[in-house]
Amino acid sequence: MTWAATILTLYPEMFPGPLGFSLAGRALSDGLWSLSTVQIRDFATDRHRSVDDTPAGGGAGMVMRADVLAAALDSVPDDRPKLVMSPRGEPLTQALVRELSAGPGATILCGRFEGIDERLFEARPVRAVSVGDYVLSGGEVAALTLLDACVRLLPGVMGAASSGDEESFESGLLEYPHYTRPYIWEGRTIPEVLRSGDHAKIAAWRERRAVEETRLRRPDLIERHGGARRPSPSGARREEEGQDQ
Repeated sequence: MTWAATILTLYPEMFPGPLGFSLAGRALSDGLWSLSTVQIRDFATDRHRSVDDTPAGGGAGMVMRADVLAAALDSVPDDRPKLVMSPRGEPLTQALVRELSAGPGATILCGRFEGIDERLFEARPVRAVSVGDYVLSGGEVAALTLLDACVRLLPGVMGAASSGDEESFESGLLEYPHYTRPYIWEGRTIPEVLRSGDHAKIAAWRERRAVEETRLRRPDLIERHGGARRPSPSGARREEEGQDQ
């Protein structure tokens, strides 16, 4: 069964956008996943096709109407999870991406304006998801991010099934540093262990560097995944590193 995504949005022309290129674009053309959009304004009930109104209790901005959004959601009658991109949602993590990519797809509602009438969340089984602690102009960019993360994990999208196994966040850590030719660039060399051909030493070096990079750049991940996580003893042997700049 093809992994299917339906986007509920005021701007359907924003899709597929960047998802029409590279891995996701080829996979879309090859039928490994499908994408459709729903124009939220089609479910407005007045002649102005209004989807928002002033906030109850006063305040700045406009709020998206629960009745219009519910009608749009109800127009996609399937068993796919229904998501709302919102800064109030749970964080989009690699674990959540794997969960979604393993399912039938997703129906994604893209919010706009000041927010969404809270009654929508009470009346419909929607799951709010956030891509970060910042505010975007709308949920479309966030939805593109979520879709890109999911699509690349679908069978046949990446060149090899194991291509994503060692990437950042798959193990709860950031990924180890990468190097490629030339061997010397602006006086900096590739660590000798990576040129040794000894796969055990290379794996130990990568494990240790992943822990070090995570502890330096994202200590919150260390606390979240095992506290004071340490590399294996083989990964701590400095003599195996060579020049590590």
